[in-house]
Parts: sequence; structure tokens; C-alpha cells
Amino acid sequence: MAVLALVVAACGGDSGSSSSSGSKGSGSKTVTIYSSLPLQGASRPQSEDVIKGEKLALSQRGGKAGGLTIKYVSLDDSTASAGKWDAGQTKANARKVAQDDSAIAYLGEFNSGASANSIPTTNEAGILQVSPSNTALGLTKSGEGAEPGEPDKYYPTGKRTYGRVVPIDTIQGAAVAQYMKDEGVTSVYVLDDKEVYGQGVAANTKAAAQRAGLKIAGEDSWDGQASNYRALAQKIKSSGADAIFTGGIIDNNGPQLYKDLYAANPDAKIFGPDGMATVDMTKEIPADVQAKSYFTAPTVSPDELPPAGQKFYKDYQAKYGEPQDEIDPYAVYGYEAMDVVLDAIEKGGNDRQKVIDAFFATKGKQSVLGTYDIDKDGDTTLSTYGAYVAKGGKLVFNKAIEAKTT
Repeated sequence: MAVLALVVAACGGDSGSSSSSGSKGSGSKTVTIYSSLPLQGASRPQSEDVIKGEKLALSQRGGKAGGLTIKYVSLDDSTASAGKWDAGQTKANARKVAQDDSAIAYLGEFNSGASANSIPTTNEAGILQVSPSNTALGLTKSGEGAEPGEPDKYYPTGKRTYGRVVPIDTIQGAAVAQYMKDEGVTSVYVLDDKEVYGQGVAANTKAAAQRAGLKIAGEDSWDGQASNYRALAQKIKSSGADAIFTGGIIDNNGPQLYKDLYAANPDAKIFGPDGMATVDMTKEIPADVQAKSYFTAPTVSPDELPPAGQKFYKDYQAKYGEPQDEIDPYAVYGYEAMDVVLDAIEKGGNDRQKVIDAFFATKGKQSVLGTYDIDKDGDTTLSTYGAYVAKGGKLVFNKAIEAKTT
């Protein structure tokens, strides 16, 4: 299994102090931040933009935080055989980081199901883990949309060491339901891809849709390895649903699913969550399918971001030369995940527990995404989702939705 390592090391002296109660590498003036994302399969372009965001945030700090030099290492949590994130590779990444005395933080995973595999290991090692993109409720909270035993089963030490900078799926579900109502939907068929993320976002969307007065026409799952979904599409057609929600990720044969759903249900609107809201997804589906495709993602148009967010896009374009409409929505979350971790290192130095404590103490952070707190569970207080459409092979911002979960 291939592990891609990209290392960025800043040079120069520092005057950082050590802590006897710190990480295994306490006393070292260099610490390592690892990133673990899928760098093979359909999610690769998305992950590459997240990594660019992370590296941009680090470079703007001069490669330092808290008087320490920061080494950045990017790991691949996917495999060629899986074509997406892989549980075994994800666990191997987490073990690699846990065994590194210099490790101070872990940025990942991209997929919620992957984080379900890595969190227990980083938790036992006492290493802060921050995801730029996980939205599954059960990673941090119990309740509607969480599985039995969640979230406690992910934290063998009984202490929280994981958090995220993206709003959770109770918020996304509410945003999807509002988007559906705005588009005139009355009846929705709910699908999931059988993964932690897909099942969670489907459950949260179903609950929000019911609260919004929408009829649930049916529920089912799709097999990401299937060659086609014609039978499933016909089943949905028989339900009379005027919308279909696809709770899952592009890697699980998303483009083929959309093509087959449209072929049998050309009048139905197809809604996808952030796992489907990628630039590459829109490129992979024909124009007629794009015209019926709607997506949500936890970011809005750069024009609607605060000044710091607008500056991020200008800096990103200047550094990487990527057109604004080609930048993946999660690039800015990669930036923010790194930035909030660097803030924690500024306060905690090379003491792992102090860095964890500093992250959970985040309050009133003025960021590229807006001002937010981190709550006791490790979740951001941000609650705005972007509503997008597919057009011309691009993901086009439609409007911002301030989600109401009650």
C-alpha cells in the first residue's frame, strides 16, 4: 500500500521551551503535523486542494508556531485497489503517527468513515486530530443519525482528542431539507452508500425533511462497486418521488449513480451532500444530468466570506495559479484546519495535552470561514451551508442557507 509523503520543513533557529509533561518528543524544537487524506481515486483532486490549503496556512506562518519549527507530512489513506480511502491504510497511517515522538497533530481524515478508524489510535496516543471535512454526527455526538455506541467507542481513553472545522450533518441535513423546499420538492427518496458518512447524512436529511413536511417516498442503499443502478432507479421511479437524496461520496460510483437515476427519473431533482459536491463530480456527469443536480457544501461563495476568507482565495490563486471556480470548496477548510492547529501549538508548544486543551478552548476565532467557537465535543459553532448547482461542468454557488436544526 502506497504512502505518499510530502514534507515541508522550515529552517532557522527558535527559542521554544519544552515541557516535562509534553509529547514523547518534549524538548525538541521541531514537531510534526501529519495530514491523512485520499490521494488515489475520485477524491484525489479534492484532497490535493485541501493539502494546498494546509500548506498555504503553514507557509504564511513561516513554518513555525509557538517557537517551534513545524514539519509537515502528507499521508495517503487510500489504496489503488480500493480506489478510495481504505480502512487498513487509514489505521496504518494513524499507527505511524502514534509511533512518531515528534508528532503533535493529525489533520484528517477526509471521509468520516476513515476517521472512525483512525481516531481511536490517535486518542490513545494523546495526539490532537482535526478534520477539515468530516460531518458525520456520531464521531462527536450521540442522537439522531448516530449509531449505537457513538461517539464513546472512538475514545478509548475517555478523553476527547478529535475535532473538526466543518459543521456537522444535523446542520447539513437541515440545509438540504430547506434547499429541497425552496426548489419545490414534495416527496424525496433517500439513498445512502452504506458507509458511516453516507448513512449518517442520509439519516439526518431524512429527519430534517420530515420536520419540514416533506414525504419520504422510500429508502435504500447503493453498492459502490455495482456496474449500474438501473433496477434501483426504476424502483425509485415507481415510488413517485420528485426528488432523490444521495447520501454518500463520489468515490462510490457517484457519476454512474447520477446518470442512471436521471435516465429513469428525468423530472426528479437529485440532491447530493458535500461528499458529492466536487468539481470532478460535475465534470463526470452530462449536461442534462447536471441540470437536475443540486448539492450542499459547508462553504459559500468567496464573495460572501469575511475579508480573511476573500484574502485566502486571492492568496491561493497567487500561490498555485488555480482559477477560482476550479478551487474545491474544501480547500479553505484545509487552510482553517491547519490554522486552528497552529493556534493551539502557539499556546501549547510541544506539549500534546496542552495543544489538545488549547484547541478545545478555541473561542471567538476570527477565521477565513467567519467567527466560531469549538464546543466541548470538538465541533465548530458555524452553521451556514452553501447551496450549489452543476452547470457547464462546474460547481456553481447558488445561495447560502443558514440551517435551522429545530
